[in-house]
Amino acid sequence: MVTHVIVGRGATASATAALLAESGDRVRMVSRSGAGPEHPNIERIALDALDTAALTAIAEHAETVFNMAMPAYHTWPDAIPPLFGSILAAAEQSGANYVMLGNLYGYGPADGPLTEQSPLAATGPKGLVRARMWREAEEAHRAGRVRVTEVRASQFVGPGAISVFTMFAQPNIRSGRLVLMPQALDLPHAYTAIGDAAAAAVAVARDERAWGRAWHAPVITATVRDLAVRFAAAAGAPEPQLAVMSDRELTLLGYADPFWIELFETYHMSHATFTVDDAAIRDTFGLKASDPDEVFAEVVRGS
Repeated sequence: MVTHVIVGRGATASATAALLAESGDRVRMVSRSGAGPEHPNIERIALDALDTAALTAIAEHAETVFNMAMPAYHTWPDAIPPLFGSILAAAEQSGANYVMLGNLYGYGPADGPLTEQSPLAATGPKGLVRARMWREAEEAHRAGRVRVTEVRASQFVGPGAISVFTMFAQPNIRSGRLVLMPQALDLPHAYTAIGDAAAAAVAVARDERAWGRAWHAPVITATVRDLAVRFAAAAGAPEPQLAVMSDRELTLLGYADPFWIELFETYHMSHATFTVDDAAIRDTFGLKASDPDEVFAEVVRGS
């Protein structure tokens, strides 16, 4: 039986574990809490992934280590380097392949749709650390120490997703309250369904063509308003009332919670057209983005 190690317990990590387990593979799911989906083929392990020796022991004889860890948003510049360094080292030392769940922050502002060949030109701290982690993994791959690939996802939607849309739009739509969004309402934006990110991670882990490069997860391109209307229909809620948060409101909220101030770094993503080319993963692996209506129906069924 093929064994994989997944570091993380969030929605994409859980969906990936379920896909692998349902296919007959064995999964060791590692997180500090030891949480995760229940399945006969999933072993949930409570461990701090900063313990490289212990993580390496867990990864022994595993085919793949999936890095799906996600520290608190405002801690990325400090928390990610040692954590990702430990996970990469465990993959190297155990001889496992290494699949990273990434995002689009490393590109920074760009003109036109992003491709995997777009330069990693971020200038903000979260984007810089994301770009650095990929470059370090890519260097290890080129040196022959480990086989590496990365799936880069955009703002998440779907069951268990944590994103601006799921945190601020969905609950207020369901209750019929005004939806205040730190994002432009009528500009095209890239979204990734949780299930699509998981399917992409599994696909690249199982295909020899995947190694040594990054891949964009399948993309849903929509405006906030379009997604809000679709979610309201799925939830049987009234037509949503939407408004954009001002910079002043974001700044004031930031005094109580550092999360809000962090949103200014991704202003180029939230307040301008932000589109992503996912042709490579569609053409190579036959993956495509889910229908948003089906994604939101699944969210409503599970709540």
